[in-house]
Amino acid sequence: MSFSVSETSSPLIGILCWEGGGTTPRGLEQLESLKGNSTNPETFSFPVLYRRVPGANIETILENPDPGVMERMIREARAMENQGIRGITTSCGFNAIFQRKIASSLKVPFFSSSLLQVPLIRQMLGPERSILVLTAKKAALRKEHLREAGIAEDTNLHIYGMEECPEWNKIFIAPREEVRLEVIAEEVVQTGEKAQGEHPEAGALVLECTDLPPFAAILRKRTGLPVFDFVTLTEYMHRSLC
Repeated sequence: MSFSVSETSSPLIGILCWEGGGTTPRGLEQLESLKGNSTNPETFSFPVLYRRVPGANIETILENPDPGVMERMIREARAMENQGIRGITTSCGFNAIFQRKIASSLKVPFFSSSLLQVPLIRQMLGPERSILVLTAKKAALRKEHLREAGIAEDTNLHIYGMEECPEWNKIFIAPREEVRLEVIAEEVVQTGEKAQGEHPEAGALVLECTDLPPFAAILRKRTGLPVFDFVTLTEYMHRSLC
């Protein structure tokens, strides 16, 4: 199923989304409503086309990446191609594990995750500078995700998981409960500041999760670091297509 947000021009960017409905934790629904989130069309200054992928959810993407769901993503992405979409992305950074296979199956550029920016950031920083990564769940971010995103094993990364934060972790342990967004905002900032405090040589911060960009501005202010996320990548790609 697809749905678009169109203004005076046709969308150039398509976003593959989770299936939604009853599989989405209540807290995640709250985060998805925020401007800055990949699933909120107000995040972008240009129209986008959304397409839901049956079976795509926390279990099949984040916890146990499912090749069958990946095949459905390819089918939905090809349908977007046929609609004239010229660049395709996803609503979850953990889709990085499917990056190469999906990209090889399409005619248009496919960018699965904000993690794809890490090799570029690595080249922009001196070799003594490290890169901080904030992820939705550190335990679920595997070497395979990093490899598929083109991140070399010797890249100086420090990964911090939001699952250590009680309010955020309700998404995983209490999916029917609402979350306090103002508490999550502070948890995100505190995690970023903790990462910077433990690694003062860091030169950049990358937000893996597409639910974290709503807090990017305050992270930039509080840490003084450049912050890269799903939105910076999507805007970069859209600009290249216009």
